[in-house]
Amino acid sequence: MIITTSENVAGKKVSETLGMVKGNTIKARHVGSDMVASIKKIFGGEIKGYTKMINSARQQAIERMEKKAEEMGADAVISVRFTTSEVMQGAAEILVYGTAVKFK
Repeated sequence: MIITTSENVAGKKVSETLGMVKGNTIKARHVGSDMVASIKKIFGGEIKGYTKMINSARQQAIERMEKKAEEMGADAVISVRFTTSEVMQGAAEILVYGTAVKFK
């Protein structure tokens, strides 16, 4: 399955647009990560626990979107975009969406 932020795929021609597909997940912060984050806010630096959590959440959202596209019979998902939003204190939703298409 091709997944791209582009509207086109080199060497491929879209024959059918199947519709929008999306995948999402909600992840909550860990208390231990919050303590490290508080210290990092004072001294600066990357909060690796949060980085790992967000990367894992993005991958899970992509996998869910890809599964929906496969169920629709898509060859690719184009124009892929991500959004992140806080749904409650300490929890964030990662949403990925794009257009499922078939190629000629």
